[in-house]
Amino acid sequence: MDDSPDRIGPDMGPRRSFADKARGLVRAFTTKDGLIGNYDYAFLFKPNIPFLKKARRAAPFFGLNDRMPVILALLLGFQHALSMLAGIITPPIIIAGQAGANLAQAQSQYLVSTSLIVSGLLSAIQITRFHFYKTPYYLGTGLISVVGTSFAIIPVATGAFAQMYKSGFCPTAADGTKLPCPDGYGALLATSCVCALLEILLSFTSPKYLKKFFPPLVTGPTVTLIGVSLIETGLQDWAGGSGSCLGRPTSGDYMLCPSNGAPHALAWGSAEFIGLGFSVFLTIILCERFGSPIMKSCAVVIGLLVGCIIAAACGYFSSSGINAAPAASFIWVHTFKLSVYGPIVLPLLAVYIVLMMEAIGDITATCDVSHLEVDGALFDSRIQGGVLADGINGVLAGLCTITSMSTFAQNNGVIALTRCANRKAGYACCFFLLIMGIFSKFAAALVAIPSAVLGGMTTFLFGAVAASGLRIISTVPFTRRNRFILTAAMAVGFGATLVPDWFSYVFTYNGNNHAKQGFFNAIVLVMETGFAVTAFLAIILNLILPEEIESEAIDTTAVVEEDEADDEEWRRIDRVGKEGEDTVNGGERNGHADEIKG
Repeated sequence: MDDSPDRIGPDMGPRRSFADKARGLVRAFTTKDGLIGNYDYAFLFKPNIPFLKKARRAAPFFGLNDRMPVILALLLGFQHALSMLAGIITPPIIIAGQAGANLAQAQSQYLVSTSLIVSGLLSAIQITRFHFYKTPYYLGTGLISVVGTSFAIIPVATGAFAQMYKSGFCPTAADGTKLPCPDGYGALLATSCVCALLEILLSFTSPKYLKKFFPPLVTGPTVTLIGVSLIETGLQDWAGGSGSCLGRPTSGDYMLCPSNGAPHALAWGSAEFIGLGFSVFLTIILCERFGSPIMKSCAVVIGLLVGCIIAAACGYFSSSGINAAPAASFIWVHTFKLSVYGPIVLPLLAVYIVLMMEAIGDITATCDVSHLEVDGALFDSRIQGGVLADGINGVLAGLCTITSMSTFAQNNGVIALTRCANRKAGYACCFFLLIMGIFSKFAAALVAIPSAVLGGMTTFLFGAVAASGLRIISTVPFTRRNRFILTAAMAVGFGATLVPDWFSYVFTYNGNNHAKQGFFNAIVLVMETGFAVTAFLAIILNLILPEEIESEAIDTTAVVEEDEADDEEWRRIDRVGKEGEDTVNGGERNGHADEIKG
């Protein structure tokens, strides 16, 4: 099978008429080649069993616009949807839960459903690629660039809600229990929509300048800090929950997790919770080691399924929420009062800068695994269209009651595994996401998953975010200047993550000037959000610190100098040894000659 790129550059062939397209559609659904084709379907499901001979034959590669069977497109689209599922549902569950807005169960179910629906609709924008008439600008990438709810907003949201409850913006009961705060969630949505305008404006900037101002030296440590800060939430859920039961109170309704009246409630950190989360984590590892290609790309979902089965068998599930959920749901079934919350503007601007650079990296990777060019005018237009779609998707998502969206990277792994970069699989993925979201019983079942099961899954996902940041950092040359910038930016970022209240007592203002108080709150929130302070520090230092000549040529660190000194010493020893050997050999030859003469 030819593994060469299917097409480099735009399609120069003649445009197909509407009648040709109609005939092609009929053939696709009425012929064996159109429906099934000759694809080796067993390849997707064949597990990696130890000690057995592995087939060396690769599956055929389906390029961006190649013909492919309908059944295969649906199957691979479903695989893409499953690989996205865990990443899409996690942010709304956390933000609507006890670590966030404490929304009612019906609202949490609605947000999970709507997150799936909006992800399907907005992914179609990225995949389709629209051209603005008489301009060089595009909307979308034209690749399998799927989008979902972003993890990057979770640290900002949880920090903002903690500040809202503390300042009285969100209500609390007389005993200090946090009450539902839908107005706070509406403020998060509206502020996110406003801040998304930054990414829209930046999309019209040349990718060359974007990479100059926001290089991997800035985005790498920022993404790493996002993952590190999220792992804390994942581990808290793994041990039982991140809400009121976290501190193991000795009185009240939350002495047990998730609450005293929940089925099979236990104290936070109980061995049962740890084991339940571990079953999910272990299943993910086993799928990666022994699973077939389709299992590897869906390992997180399989791990979640195994954890749910064990939890159901042990009585951790409550079916009341599932029974009470409506049969179907859609956007705007629940709405939230929109308002701009000033203190989170700066952190959200940092979020959208990170999302923009993530989109550039993910689109580049998608072009690479799709056997398309990764430089030139066509590639730059894909970057421009993808970043613009990412920003517009952020605005549309907020108007659809969902937090900011980001381009997902895990689908590049699915493309590489299945060798299918065809957009038909992308459209099938959008279709399955819509179906999952519309049937709200499915979302209700996801919301009912015990925190320990969810924590085992999210800890792995958040670790993957941190690993992505480290991969970005690995592309940076470790010169003295770059190491200095990484050290300065990550020192404060890690510190703010490990000691989140370190800046809480700097400002002591208690007056009635709400604008002044909001300004102080914004500074505090930035300084206590590890990835935000890391991003701003890295940007500033990267702009003001000049490149050093020796940094560009060679990294002359103490270690390198010591290695060079060692090499010189070994060369000197070798020379001395050879000279001594020559002297000895010369003496032996002279003595032997004297013996012959005698």
